[in-house]
Amino acid sequence: MANQPLPTNHSAHITTLGQLKKSGYKSRTVKAELRENLIRKLRLKEDVFPGIFGYEETVIPELQRAILAGHHINLLGLRGQAKTRIARLLINLLDEYMPVVAGSELNDDPLQPLSVFAKNLIAEHGDDTPVTWMHRDDRYTEKLATPDVSVADLIGDADPIKAATLKLPYSDERVIHFGLIPRAHRGIFVINELPDLQARIQVSLFNILQEGDIQIRGFKVRLPLDIQFVFTANPEDYTNRGSIVTPLKDRIDAQIITHYPKSIEIGKRITKQEARIKDEQRGMVTSNEVIHDLVEQVAVEARGSEFVDAKSGVSARLTISAYEQVIAGAERRALVNGEANTYVRLGDFISAVPAITGKVELVYEGEQEGAGIVAEKLMGKAIRTLFLQYFPDPDKSKKLKNRPSPYKAIQEWFGNGNTLDLLHDASTEDYKKALDQVPGLRDIVTELHPNETSEHTYFLMEFLLHGLSEHSLISRNRLTAGAQFKDLLSSMFTMPTFGEDEDDEDEEEKPRRRR
Repeated sequence: MANQPLPTNHSAHITTLGQLKKSGYKSRTVKAELRENLIRKLRLKEDVFPGIFGYEETVIPELQRAILAGHHINLLGLRGQAKTRIARLLINLLDEYMPVVAGSELNDDPLQPLSVFAKNLIAEHGDDTPVTWMHRDDRYTEKLATPDVSVADLIGDADPIKAATLKLPYSDERVIHFGLIPRAHRGIFVINELPDLQARIQVSLFNILQEGDIQIRGFKVRLPLDIQFVFTANPEDYTNRGSIVTPLKDRIDAQIITHYPKSIEIGKRITKQEARIKDEQRGMVTSNEVIHDLVEQVAVEARGSEFVDAKSGVSARLTISAYEQVIAGAERRALVNGEANTYVRLGDFISAVPAITGKVELVYEGEQEGAGIVAEKLMGKAIRTLFLQYFPDPDKSKKLKNRPSPYKAIQEWFGNGNTLDLLHDASTEDYKKALDQVPGLRDIVTELHPNETSEHTYFLMEFLLHGLSEHSLISRNRLTAGAQFKDLLSSMFTMPTFGEDEDDEDEEEKPRRRR
């Protein structure tokens, strides 16, 4: 089947029906168009769904098979699994431009007119009927299913104002105001969160999916619509808010199940692609892979946490928002201290709690703990998990009788009554000066990671302290402005009461409450 001619410079040389016929243009359905363009891309080894990671062996092959089969598609998965993004990428499988009868609201094919308007126009002007060209971006329609969506919104209804203006009876098809679906004729129509659509509205989709026609009140109208339907749904919605009615499910040809990234590396690729880091932030803040790993590990810990509702899922938006806040926290610190640039710190990661609290659905036990406490625990578990990739296991070092623990000097320093405050807004000079106080801290890092830059060495020194606290070798108390490290045993006897003030690193007295 010949491909349709494409206009150049965004203005078609073909402007009439007669010119279109002479060009040899042949009409084809949307599904045939998607199929043929997919075949061409596969043969040319082109990336059909750019920017989608982790689905190369699962979702994408299933999606391609559905398109080749000409199926309507339902993408079923938890939140934050790129369902809507995949649907929007289907636009790339449409032809760049498509001929349309000028002025038709149903995107009528000049060779196969559908609406009364287009038929009458062609009958009046013949080969001189004006033809315009529609870009593929305009052939995509998306509707979020909400309880207030009506049949009139999706399908259409009689318009009394149009009837009065045109002086037509209600029995005339020209008084119909078409809804979103008829207006998506010859394009892709997406309904997000399908289970949220009321059952009686879902019923109105039966005929469109099966026979391709619509029914509007008492009108004798049959429009053989040409539409590729894509639905998205969350399995949680099946019990919480609604469900997909069985006859509708039966008419959706392919149900494709999406999933979360199966490795941290895939998650990192997604976060790096989606995080909205501004150019000035990139110039001011230097990041590292450890921070990326920690952010992704938080999502992994959340998906397996007893405090988080597993049925609700943990969206990839959690890691994206958390990383954006990590960078923003480092940027703010540089601005406060008048520094031209800064290196990301583990404290920036700890202070990104607000990006997590709203992204996880808690079970009863989690609600009892509180969203903030749960977020801190998830971060602590992420630190504990990744700590072993960079430093010796503290639990195993305790059992080595012939060799002292590599962390002995650090523990002894805190055991002698010393404390260390690491404040979020501390300048680079004060931050390094504070870490250099702890004997043995730098030695461990440089021995295990000898070729790191000075900035990254200090980052790993801070990481080491947090890791030791997660393994209960030292104590870490959260302060309003940062974190305080001290001996584990002494902290058990010196826990401040609510409202007790603590000395800051300067002479100034600032009230801070430990948790």
